[in-house]
Amino acid sequence: MPTPRWLLLAHQLPTRPSNARVKTWRRLQHIGAVPTRNSVYVLPNTEQCREDFEWIRSEIVASKGGATVFAADALDEEGDRDIVAAFQRARDAEYVNLKREAEKMLASARGRRTASSPGRDAWSQAIRGLRDRFTEIERIDFFHATARLEAAEAMARLEPSAGSRTPQRFGTAPLAVRDFRGRRWVTRPRPGVDRMASAWLIRRFIDPKATFAFVDRPGDADVPFDMYVGDFSHHGSLCTFETLAERFQLTEPAITRIGQIVHDLDMKEARYALPEAPTIGRMVEGLQRLHADDQELLRHGLGMFEALASSYSSTDTKGPRAPRAKAHRRRR
Repeated sequence: MPTPRWLLLAHQLPTRPSNARVKTWRRLQHIGAVPTRNSVYVLPNTEQCREDFEWIRSEIVASKGGATVFAADALDEEGDRDIVAAFQRARDAEYVNLKREAEKMLASARGRRTASSPGRDAWSQAIRGLRDRFTEIERIDFFHATARLEAAEAMARLEPSAGSRTPQRFGTAPLAVRDFRGRRWVTRPRPGVDRMASAWLIRRFIDPKATFAFVDRPGDADVPFDMYVGDFSHHGSLCTFETLAERFQLTEPAITRIGQIVHDLDMKEARYALPEAPTIGRMVEGLQRLHADDQELLRHGLGMFEALASSYSSTDTKGPRAPRAKAHRRRR
């Protein structure tokens, strides 16, 4: 039997508090869902979209509302075309707004002084923020909205004035590893690439004795990661792995390299385009199919990332360790 093309989320929330409704609406906008009828939203039937809807469903239930996720097909091709058109209209509107902002910034850039200054840093940060928004729209542009090309061209004209692009940084002081020892780290069930890699980072560099659990809602003493609550999740253009590395100021070459792989796989980008990334993505998918138990799945994921990290030289960030012509015994 063919797999249904669409996923639908039907939900109902109590009238009070009203912030639950606003929060849910924002979540739905963030994942790219479009409304078909009141309180019914649709996404393409993919594994990632199913996971996104399940996140939101669990939040609605936690807010004492009701929600159901189900798969369905339109009755005819015209119904499919109408849904696709709704997605394209939503993304077109976002691309057009972004293009308008980029053009406004480009107009104001004419005549700007290029001397180094705090003002220039703020300007570069504003452009990076616009680029991050463009990336976010691309991520949920499931049906190739026509306005994308014009928005991309506007960004291309604007970005030379920003100089080289650097990763987003937190303005807060680095966290102390000792404050997170002996804690239970929790995340959602069925870990994927970002959660596997983040757990490896936690166990390897933050707490070698860290324990992990899979929950819908963390307890007061838990440390959540890659969940909708807590500090260790996606922030701006950073995936959870990158957020953890930033907050704890972990800068080892292997962490940088793995972070680039995880970023592209989790954010569905090709910013770094490392050659081993597709293989790691396939490995994660294979582990998820092989292991129904989440703890067993995570255990194998930890081993995979430990092996990956050990394949990188501690001094060479450009790629895997090259074979040496001669072996030299290290002094101890």
